Amino acid sequence: MKHLKSLYKYFWKYRIRLSIGIAFVFLSNYFNVLSPQVTGFVIDFVEKSLKLPDYHPSKTPPDYDILVQKFIHKVENSNYSLASIVALCGITILVLALLRGFFLFLMRQTIIVMSRHIEFDQKNEIYRHYQRLDTAFFKSHNTGDLMNRISEDVSRVRMFTGPAIMYLANLIAVISLSVFFMLKRNVELTLYVLAPLPLLAITIYFVNNIINKRSEKIQALLSDLTTNAQESYSGIRVIKSFVQERAMLGFFSKNSEEYRKNAVGLAKVEAIYFPSITLLIGLSTLMTIMIGGLYYIYGDRNIGIDAIVEFVMYINMLTFPVSAIGLTASMIQRAAASQKRINEFLMSEPAIRDNDSSKEVKLQGNISFRNVNFVYPHTGIHALKNFNLEIKEGEKVAIVGRTGSGKSTVAQLLLRMYDASDGEIKLDGHDIREISIETLREQISYVPQDVFLFSDTVENNILFGMKGGERSAVVQAARQASVEKEIDAFPRQYETMIGERGVTLSGGQKQRISIARALIKNPNFIVFDDCLSAVDAKTENEILGSLYGYLREKTAIIITHRIFSLFNFDKIVVLKDGEIVEKGTHSELIDANGYYAGLYARQQEQEDDMD
Repeated sequence: MKHLKSLYKYFWKYRIRLSIGIAFVFLSNYFNVLSPQVTGFVIDFVEKSLKLPDYHPSKTPPDYDILVQKFIHKVENSNYSLASIVALCGITILVLALLRGFFLFLMRQTIIVMSRHIEFDQKNEIYRHYQRLDTAFFKSHNTGDLMNRISEDVSRVRMFTGPAIMYLANLIAVISLSVFFMLKRNVELTLYVLAPLPLLAITIYFVNNIINKRSEKIQALLSDLTTNAQESYSGIRVIKSFVQERAMLGFFSKNSEEYRKNAVGLAKVEAIYFPSITLLIGLSTLMTIMIGGLYYIYGDRNIGIDAIVEFVMYINMLTFPVSAIGLTASMIQRAAASQKRINEFLMSEPAIRDNDSSKEVKLQGNISFRNVNFVYPHTGIHALKNFNLEIKEGEKVAIVGRTGSGKSTVAQLLLRMYDASDGEIKLDGHDIREISIETLREQISYVPQDVFLFSDTVENNILFGMKGGERSAVVQAARQASVEKEIDAFPRQYETMIGERGVTLSGGQKQRISIARALIKNPNFIVFDDCLSAVDAKTENEILGSLYGYLREKTAIIITHRIFSLFNFDKIVVLKDGEIVEKGTHSELIDANGYYAGLYARQQEQEDDMD
């Protein structure tokens, strides 16, 4: 239950709706418990009016509710016939049932609707928190698990904030009102009737502990199952190309079977509740009839048939609420297990975040890396070693190196996806940690190595990151990225839906749309991370030609494993195993005949072989 304390803020937010809903719960049950009293009165009245044999009038009149007493007073002082009084009592019981139903409707409209509002707020809270978390978090957690916590776990929590709260309030209302009037009617018979209930409480306590432990395990297994399915859907082309459908199905079936076994085991445990509760309720009913009947036969406890009927009706009223104890307890235990999983993420703080001294800075494009070292937190890979680089406003810098040399790490550090393990990074003289993260990223356009496009139109993908934009700006960005002609050839041009992750596009088209998305922001600073690997040489030259004019007054870093000899870079930085091994212009590095010259020579040989 301690994990559910984090929900108190939602209950406080919707306290008025919750309070009104609980009031409706008590009102509906209040009118419900009046029916046995009206029934007891009409039975006693008929016995007395017909002067049935063995009828013994009560020595003391029953202490009914004030409304029932007023009703009895009016009926007894009326001139109605016996049949009319019986009919009037029947109509009264029907009206009480209608009132109960009306307040039950209002109860659901308040409490259940409140739970939907809480579900909405909680999903938004989790989604906002997910977006605050840093890149390292998402690398160490499965997407399926993240999805399961925001969907399945939140749904289980909603069963607590809605149905469980409603059932619990209903249980308290029914028991308190019924026991109150039963005690007023006859204390001794009430104690006999309620004797089996402590046994029920002990059973619930022990079974709840089992349910809680199994619920946590089931939720973890469900996350694994969701992750398995999500990865299969995302990688379906790889699965099909390697003919691994059967193997993946076997893997999924194995996880699914483990989940099934545990879910069935939990269902068997929960099944203990209902038979045991039904048995105990049945025992209470039998004890009411047996003990009440004996009291009536011997006539020494002031109990008549009317009292026995009232007690049987009260017991029947308690049947569903008491039987719902098991269901409610199960809901609460499952919600606690799910909320625990949600809290694990909500309590995790992002490693990359603004501090109290963070400020908004207008970036011009001056960059300084001083003795920067970086080690990836989860793998321990030393990606950058004593990295020093000065870039002045408006310079075009290429960072060249083989795969794994640390090129992309430079881009990750500039965007503060990670913070340097050692050393400092300054932008226009400001330490990067002192610049607001939102301000920093808004002013840097980034074309990632792994292109990601959304399941949306071409236009909306290009406009992603812009608060607004005209079609003319979209077309201009597409032209600069050399993808305009291909977009015009699409059936609906810029309104064409490109599918999840751009599945309907070729690799080169996806890369160029990603470039257009970066160019349309028109920033002072832009980073290209190996973003031309999927285009041919002709298209590559077209893009570079367009970029040369676009980047004229902008600071640009182009990270690549290829060497663009036609692009006039102000500086080329050559990385090997995280260290700068060479630095200079293209001609200077060729003349030096070092590592860069070797890379360039091998590239030329490969291009000649392809020709």
